[in-house]
Amino acid sequence: MKKAVAEFIGTFALVLFGCGTAVIAGMGTGPTSVDVLGIAMAFGLAIVAMAYGIGQVSGCHINPAVSFGVLVAGRMTTQDFITYVIAQILGAIAGALVLYLIMTGKASGWNGGLGQNGWGPGYLGEYSLSSAFIFEVVATFLFLVCILGVTQRGAPVGLAGLAIGLTLVVIHLIGINITGTSVNPARSLGPAIVGAGVKPERLAQVWLFIIAPLIGAGIAGYLFKSGILAADDVVPDRGGGGRTEVAPGASAPRKKG
Repeated sequence: MKKAVAEFIGTFALVLFGCGTAVIAGMGTGPTSVDVLGIAMAFGLAIVAMAYGIGQVSGCHINPAVSFGVLVAGRMTTQDFITYVIAQILGAIAGALVLYLIMTGKASGWNGGLGQNGWGPGYLGEYSLSSAFIFEVVATFLFLVCILGVTQRGAPVGLAGLAIGLTLVVIHLIGINITGTSVNPARSLGPAIVGAGVKPERLAQVWLFIIAPLIGAGIAGYLFKSGILAADDVVPDRGGGGRTEVAPGASAPRKKG
């Protein structure tokens, strides 16, 4: 239950802060507006904050694709995976719902946008289905390479959350104009479901943001599970008596002995 609550809160924060920045301040004009860099930073900093806030409880996946990659890598059980995904999706829906309630109070009205992901004519850079699919697979793969790499034995424990957050910033910088950047099925599902009444076309496209990230995450997980990207069994002593720890950023913490 503790892990589920942590994943719910973490995903809630990611959607509210990330999508909220895109909707409320993103691409606007005037002193309170931000652009692509500001939106990218909002998503990345939300990850950093939650990594250090709930990382010791659940590992701060807050993303079904991350949980899937961790599962494939052999670092979590199927039961935990199912629990995590349910909590993540519910957290994303709750975050999108709070954002929706905030936006309905805007006196000048609003177009129904909740930071939904998409592609094609009328959506940001108007990239094709194939471009969107390729980007989401590759970006999620690279994201998981970072996550699984910085949370394996021998990695610097204290820097994991920062490395993961900055990687997400870079991914958003390139991907916002393509798909709005998902690499996270829950982040896409929440706004798409809550905003379906106004933008049903985004809910119709959400399948891509489930399938593509899972493919990319699965490939990364396999590379670590097979040992191709895994660190050597013998980890160099870094002055701690030969002991290493799994960093808190992506995989659930070890049970205390």
